[in-house]
Amino acid sequence: MRVLVTGHNGYIGSVMTGVLQREGFDVVGLDSYLYSRCTFGPDVPDVPALRKDVRDIELSDLEGIDAICHLAGISNDPVGDLIEDVTYEINHLASTRLARLARRAGVKRFVFSSSCSIYGASPGGVVDEESPINPVTAYGWSKIRVEEDLRSLADDDFSPVFLRNATAYGASPRLRADLVINNLVGYAVLQGTVLMKSDGSPWRPLIHIEDISRAFAAVLRAPREKIHNQVFNVAVPGENYQIRELAQLVEKTVPNSRIELAEEAGPDIRDYRVDPSKIFEAVPEFRPQWTVDAGVEEMYRSFIEYGTPEEDFLGKLLRIRWLLQEQSEGRITRNLRMVDTDR
Repeated sequence: MRVLVTGHNGYIGSVMTGVLQREGFDVVGLDSYLYSRCTFGPDVPDVPALRKDVRDIELSDLEGIDAICHLAGISNDPVGDLIEDVTYEINHLASTRLARLARRAGVKRFVFSSSCSIYGASPGGVVDEESPINPVTAYGWSKIRVEEDLRSLADDDFSPVFLRNATAYGASPRLRADLVINNLVGYAVLQGTVLMKSDGSPWRPLIHIEDISRAFAAVLRAPREKIHNQVFNVAVPGENYQIRELAQLVEKTVPNSRIELAEEAGPDIRDYRVDPSKIFEAVPEFRPQWTVDAGVEEMYRSFIEYGTPEEDFLGKLLRIRWLLQEQSEGRITRNLRMVDTDR
């Protein structure tokens, strides 16, 4: 099966390409390479790839593609809130346009990387795929809009699948230091403080990016009748944590670190726990291999092994700071177009 991974050079994509290759898929990448200099550890797996913005994909780019894993997009709440119009242009409109082109090109399966953040403020209990949604950010709403549009495109020849990923963590060649576990461990290693930016009470479901990648691989292989036009929470049973619990785990793992509350800490209305049982029933081949405990240990070892300078952690590994810096230096436009694509 020939699989196109959009955003293959990003945080999840640079890990997913290797996982899919090891699973025997013929992988092709597509990326604008916006974060190509946001490096951490070993380089990305080498796959044939198009250097192209997802907004510019043409029908001919999809020739010979059997399935698409669609990851490309603005990937976090702060950036999404900073430029809401661009978030909808990339995350919503470009994704829907890609799906329409894919159907015209004869692509059979379209696996969309959605997010559990669409549950937003859901403090009342554990939510599943039938629970009400309550997004609180432009990023969350953009994911919902794509799910709605793609459902209407499903037919006998085109199968969209919606994977609502839990909060990701784990080492990657294009590390994101703005994700909660990666962020807490990074501060603990580099500054000796496990820096909490809220009161620590909100809940989050957590999943390692390798396990997200395994979920995509399993869905690509699943019988059509099991996954066609359906939404699945991608999380690990029992791996819902309050932020303060994660901070305590990091403090225990990283020597000589201590929990501190950031000066700008305030309430975080994003609060949800998820039930992922549906995907395990429909796609029993999906078996996560990581726990949060092991992931914290992995991040600790990685920061030590790769000797990450503090200026990198607080700069190029934080997506919003990197983009603002690149924009201020004229290398990226406000609507996230790269000015110099030759570097």
